[in-house]
Amino acid sequence: MIASPTVASRSKNHLPFGEVRHGRLYGWDILSVSQFSRADLDAIFDVAKEMRHMVERVGTFDLLKGKLLACLFYEPSTRTSSSFIAAIERLGGSTIPITQGVQFSSVSKGESLADTVRTLECYCDAIVLRHPEIGSAALAAEAARKPIINAGDGAGEHPTQALLDLFTIEEEFGRVDGLMVTMLGDLKYGRTVHSLARLLALFDVPLNFVSPDILGLPPMLRVELVKAGVRLRETSDLHEVLAESDVLYVTRVQKERFESIELYNQVKDAYVITPKTLEAAKPDMILMHPLPRVGEISTEVDSDPRAAYFRQVENGMYVRMALLAMVLGKA
Repeated sequence: MIASPTVASRSKNHLPFGEVRHGRLYGWDILSVSQFSRADLDAIFDVAKEMRHMVERVGTFDLLKGKLLACLFYEPSTRTSSSFIAAIERLGGSTIPITQGVQFSSVSKGESLADTVRTLECYCDAIVLRHPEIGSAALAAEAARKPIINAGDGAGEHPTQALLDLFTIEEEFGRVDGLMVTMLGDLKYGRTVHSLARLLALFDVPLNFVSPDILGLPPMLRVELVKAGVRLRETSDLHEVLAESDVLYVTRVQKERFESIELYNQVKDAYVITPKTLEAAKPDMILMHPLPRVGEISTEVDSDPRAAYFRQVENGMYVRMALLAMVLGKA
């Protein structure tokens, strides 16, 4: 595990001579959801709604014309990498997409993450980083002069996914306070769960956590949520909490995080959501998933209006457009 420097809402305001910009989040590293206040969330979501309207009206525009985003992915990614690439290009910018074959780059020669980041920032205005080790994004931010955006650091956090998840909940219900959210599946390694739970701690939202015993919530996160005043319940039985849930957030059991294939096989099919499962759910409940899914939600559920996971994907582009515009001082 990479030792993680202290996460701070630090701004890197390195402006070209004579250029003046301002605005919430300008120059920030986006490393952890712990950086955000409710006021920050309101601001991000307001800009995301504007981005949606602009895309619907004109498709692409020149807000970030001339800006270059490096996407540095040490782990495979389809949705997150393509979402960021779509976001910057919708805004008129361009990308350096290092999303495949990192093992054939200078990393294979032993180059450190810090040196890779320092090199890339010579070419671009911000870097989106996915890395398999907890604390990697914070380490990269310490080394870099340009903003670093954490696109997932191992089993740590995935702050932009949590933002789009929360945005989806607000868009679906028109509110967050007063809802009941149930998180199901891999709660131990699921970084999307860790980040979303921390964001939801800012709201009046009771949380249910449903998992096999060996994939339960990390103890440190449990303590953090309790200290924040979150009302939480942990169980291995989905039926105990399904009928009262407004949001069911499902995660896959992550094979790549297991040291033993035998242990993975014991729990991989612990929960499968089918049309039969949803018979016990509220008619206006929403079913969410960060994707990819590998069998934990039946494709038969896709036609149910409660299935929100592809709406979630689309929302991700608007939220990432908002973040890029704000971090680069154009919102």
